[in-house]
Amino acid sequence: MYDDIRELLEFINQSTSPWHTAEASARLLKQAGFEELVWGDSWKIEEGKGYYTKVFGSTLLAFRKGKARDNNQGPELRIAAAHTDFPGFRLKPRASMLAEGYGILNVESYGGLILSTWQDRPLSMAGKIVLKGEGPFNPDVRLIDFGRPLLTIPSLAIHMNKKVNDGIALNKQKDMLPLAAVFGKNADAEYMNSFLAHELGCFKEDILSYELNLYPYEGGCQLGLAGELVSAGRLDNITSVMACLKGMINSKAAGLQVIALFDNEEIGSRTKQGADSGILLMLLKRIYAALGIAEEILIRDIADGFMLSVDVAHGVHPDYLSKSDPTNKPVLGGGAVLKQAAVQSYAGDAEAVSIVSSICQENGIPYQQFVNRSDMPGGATLGSIASSLVPMRTMDIGLPILAMHSARETMGSADQSALNRLIEAFLR
Repeated sequence: MYDDIRELLEFINQSTSPWHTAEASARLLKQAGFEELVWGDSWKIEEGKGYYTKVFGSTLLAFRKGKARDNNQGPELRIAAAHTDFPGFRLKPRASMLAEGYGILNVESYGGLILSTWQDRPLSMAGKIVLKGEGPFNPDVRLIDFGRPLLTIPSLAIHMNKKVNDGIALNKQKDMLPLAAVFGKNADAEYMNSFLAHELGCFKEDILSYELNLYPYEGGCQLGLAGELVSAGRLDNITSVMACLKGMINSKAAGLQVIALFDNEEIGSRTKQGADSGILLMLLKRIYAALGIAEEILIRDIADGFMLSVDVAHGVHPDYLSKSDPTNKPVLGGGAVLKQAAVQSYAGDAEAVSIVSSICQENGIPYQQFVNRSDMPGGATLGSIASSLVPMRTMDIGLPILAMHSARETMGSADQSALNRLIEAFLR
């Protein structure tokens, strides 16, 4: 259990943006012997070898094709999917702003974050900066993680807002601008671009654009009287990314195993690198074509296949018990969670539930179930989206957390091991 948490926290520290999550994932796969394929090149694939490919930098797909399964071994095609992005703030173009000698930054929100949890924390930045290259269609893309505390979003003192503990509405444009510097009277109107150029060792004029997100600088930790809890940022959804990677690396079974780590789930998935794109089906077509397998066989394998959509679930909150469903309320430390919704915001049907619960029972993996309160519809995941484009039976699973979409979330230490084991058992 403790090794799984140590690996998770190390991986979270590396996964400071969707691009860095994809890079960290690629490093793990490469260390395990997987070979990189370039998405835009032609592919040669060998049976039994593992491969991975990055799509637009922030989505990663990995697969291994073993020998064909016997009919009694279950579906030929098994997919586990998660997402690389997380709620937070992103730097706007021309982000430098000045107020009474302070340097503050113009940012916009990404996803459904809990605004107040981002205040009064040391924040850093990570993402990509694009410089002039050899031509307009060949820019120089640099990944960067500043890896040190740079910013903070100060809250207003209680003396100036006596009702702050009654709850306040925070305005994203007015109240959530990070403090970056104190210049006094000698301020550079484009100080942020000057800072970026200095960090990269380039001319300010060479910077064409950037996608930089803020992240809490403080690392994750175990807590609780017996170390039974974990507190960290980005548990949604790096816990699932880690489980998918470990399952892929440790599985060497027959059939075709695939993991799909998509970007942009937190903003609806409708992007070129999101689950609501054609890339998963394109991947399967390319694999089957490279192996000389007819498309008719692919269609049949999709029809018989199974996908796990892996994302976090809401654990029952000890201070807000009434927010949970009366009979389906996962607890932290209680194991993996099977998520269901009649409206199909979570993919799954009775057969899917029975299959995943049987895998858990056969392998001694603790599991529990989650359903939203009937008067409190929850969020959605990429499972229903991806399975509508690649029509196959799908089940939403994950591990339970508290404070979902906070700058810092809480999970049970034992649950990562349960999720890792479930993905590995599924891909076998």
